[in-house]
Amino acid sequence: MPTRERLGHGMYDATRYRDYVEHQFTYRAGFQRNVRRFASHIAMVDPPTGRQWTYRQLGADVARLASALHDRGVGRGDRVVFQLPNVPEFALSWLAAPELGAIAAPINYRLAPGEIAHILRDCEPGVVVVDAACSAVMAEALDMVGGSRPRVIVADPGATRTPDGLEAELFDQVLASASGEVPPLPADVSTYDETTRLYTSGTTGMPKGVPLPSLVEVLSAHDVIMHFPLGPTDRTLNMTPWFHRGGLYSGGPNPCFYVGAGVVPMKAFNPATALDWVGEHQITFLIGAPTSLQMLAAEQERTPRDLSHLRGIVTMGAPLDRAAAVRYQEVLTPRIFNGYGTTEAFWNTFLRPEDLPAHAGTAGRACTDDDVAVVKMYDDRRAEPDDLAVQDGTEHGEIIMRSPKSGFAYANLPDVEEERFWGGWLYTGDVGTWDEDGFVTIVGRKDDMIISGGENVHPVQVEEVLEEHPGVRESVVVGIPDEHWGQRVVAYVVPAEGAGELDVAALDKHCRSHPRLAAFKRPRAYRFVDELPHTATGKKIHYQVTEQATQDAQEGTLTPTGTTDTHE
Repeated sequence: MPTRERLGHGMYDATRYRDYVEHQFTYRAGFQRNVRRFASHIAMVDPPTGRQWTYRQLGADVARLASALHDRGVGRGDRVVFQLPNVPEFALSWLAAPELGAIAAPINYRLAPGEIAHILRDCEPGVVVVDAACSAVMAEALDMVGGSRPRVIVADPGATRTPDGLEAELFDQVLASASGEVPPLPADVSTYDETTRLYTSGTTGMPKGVPLPSLVEVLSAHDVIMHFPLGPTDRTLNMTPWFHRGGLYSGGPNPCFYVGAGVVPMKAFNPATALDWVGEHQITFLIGAPTSLQMLAAEQERTPRDLSHLRGIVTMGAPLDRAAAVRYQEVLTPRIFNGYGTTEAFWNTFLRPEDLPAHAGTAGRACTDDDVAVVKMYDDRRAEPDDLAVQDGTEHGEIIMRSPKSGFAYANLPDVEEERFWGGWLYTGDVGTWDEDGFVTIVGRKDDMIISGGENVHPVQVEEVLEEHPGVRESVVVGIPDEHWGQRVVAYVVPAEGAGELDVAALDKHCRSHPRLAAFKRPRAYRFVDELPHTATGKKIHYQVTEQATQDAQEGTLTPTGTTDTHE
């Protein structure tokens, strides 16, 4: 970097600007600006409990929680894991950790004990905040990990005692007893420091950590503020779980608390309640998966409400077909948006109301700050970023993206980083096409990931669980279309020789009771077969089984769980 002495006459010296961006241009600074300039504005409303926070009150509670975490040993670079639904305690935990230079790590509240234990081993948190409904599962996970335990705080508003079987403190009591004195951050704290770590399904099916620095937090907020657009007079209800990138960042706490808007948490999605809250709480944006929009439309058709407060409904996770888009525009609001992306890079294409219904079924075009391309696919190598598929809407290729909303890394997984981040681009593993105007259409996945109800289900993880059953020699797990959930998990099973009688009920029981498999990942239907398709190198060919499963579902030859099908 040139020093002032080395700069020639009239040359710009970026030293001060660079120093400002690196040390002052942080998400934390943006939130604190709103605590001051929008002090009396409502920042968060919790309808079930009647609680609400102005920005001044939210800032005070965040400081109290940060003080409490500091008193429990949390400092710069430490991880704070929280397993919470969409409740105020989630927002407070997410905002408080960076006040100490610590890393907020929200995790799925539907995970099995073994999956939680994997995350705890990976990030070694100093404190765990857990919803009371998840406390038993968390206790089991902590027992699996063993060793020195993190401090545990249980969120259970109004409770006077902690759940049995878990040594913990109550969130309300921790907050009430805190001093609110937060130690100053060191001068070298940087906007490139990790502030949030999200966990997403990996190539082995177990969750992998996605680090996000503060600058990514800022630019993710800016992206939403631009694309909705979102401002201080808005109030949002994101019906997607906040532990997802699309929940926390797409009109959730991240952009709202950065721009000074209001947030309404919903602990469990209910379409009637969501529509009622639009009028009761002057909600301007609803955000959710396509399945949520389907249920909202059906509810609105049954019992119409005044939705005039809405400025838009944003969906993500799956494309909208023409009929669905037209229906939602007529029944809910003309301003329907659809975003596509990943945990690693947020959304990277956006379908705007002006694009509908002409481009329904596509994922839209690249977001303002993002580059998105479709590259060719080869059996023996990865395409370079400039080895593009033809923009004719028909040639299949891998979708790649380059975005300032990505941290370009995985936690503790250098080999996976090398596989997914290449030449400055993220290789998603999604297969799609693009047309001459840059509209991207998703076709499938290279790695056969199943997305059911907005949740990732990796076939390998489910197959490993099934193949631990003594009666199973081999299995292939695939997803088939489902009107309600997007995809339904089904399994093709080759019974082991000499295993005797093997039926669907036994396998379903095995999956339900397995400590490393969340209930939503278990197969919902089975078919017993004599063999499965493989490549010449012995790899299972999932796409062939997917084609067969789709046909079998239409012909009614799959056996759903809850019925008996015996294979000798």
